[in-house]
Amino acid sequence: MALSRRTVLAGASALPLASFARRAAAQEATINAVHFTPAQVSYARSFLKYVEKVNQRGKGIVQIRVRGGPEVIPFTQLGEALKNGVIDMADCPAGPLLNIVPEGEVFSATSKKPWELRENGGFELIDGIFAKKANAHVLAHVDAGAGFHVFTVDEPARTADGGVDFSRLKIRSAALYREFLESLGAGVVVQPPGEAYTSLERGLVNANCYTVLGYQNFGWNKFTRYRIDPGFFQTDVLIMVNRTAWERLGPEARKLLQDVAIEHERASYEENLAGTREQGQQMIDAGMKVIELQGAARTAYLEKASRVSWERLAKRDPSRIAELRAKFA
Repeated sequence: MALSRRTVLAGASALPLASFARRAAAQEATINAVHFTPAQVSYARSFLKYVEKVNQRGKGIVQIRVRGGPEVIPFTQLGEALKNGVIDMADCPAGPLLNIVPEGEVFSATSKKPWELRENGGFELIDGIFAKKANAHVLAHVDAGAGFHVFTVDEPARTADGGVDFSRLKIRSAALYREFLESLGAGVVVQPPGEAYTSLERGLVNANCYTVLGYQNFGWNKFTRYRIDPGFFQTDVLIMVNRTAWERLGPEARKLLQDVAIEHERASYEENLAGTREQGQQMIDAGMKVIELQGAARTAYLEKASRVSWERLAKRDPSRIAELRAKFA
């Protein structure tokens, strides 16, 4: 969907026409930012920690002004908004940009840690691709380390090999993992997270796919009482800056934003794993049951997730697939 500045500003009076401004007196750059979940969700809270660190250390240099979440710019329009400069900074998964940058799928397909990809040149490679296709600079891959799970309303039927009969499930999904779920035989409804509650409440779907972290913040655990393990893929949340806005910044501001982003990248990785364990146990204590795939069924499940992800990327844009595999696979 094309997204113009006028379209977004009409529904979000908080965003000024000049989204990138400098304070005349102090020459302090101001960056406008949007996060992809409501403020109460763990991912938004993580991003706000990054913002707080920047604003504390960046006084007189650069400040981030957070405009809000999906109430300002809908989840599915974040990619176009960032590319077109409607916003300066976005905290969001690669998913909303896959129509622009199919290669963004590598963030979820890889099992490597973000700092490993910085060391082997993978991060530089993917940042160059985002710069060319999405007019964006990728500051960090944050909140990584944990995967996605299918949560079901009723206890899922099992197959003879110990797997799950996904053909009986109609799953609320994101575009990122739609094809994987379909390859398992599931029915899939692609919706933004904000629409999932109503779909579960009305019985339009009988399963939901998301991370453990933040799941309770949406209230979905009221309906789904079973979780299928293990998780698949890796969370792909990125902090990105519109490239034009990035290049307008002075070197001191760019260095501060990047240094703090790298610090937060590692800290948020550990916090994500800890939060996943804690929140997962909270739901188990409240009655949620875990369906743990074992043996050959588990191996096949994870292998298919990886294969489908790389195959989709190769199908959409094979031009850099060899380079990406060398760094990310």
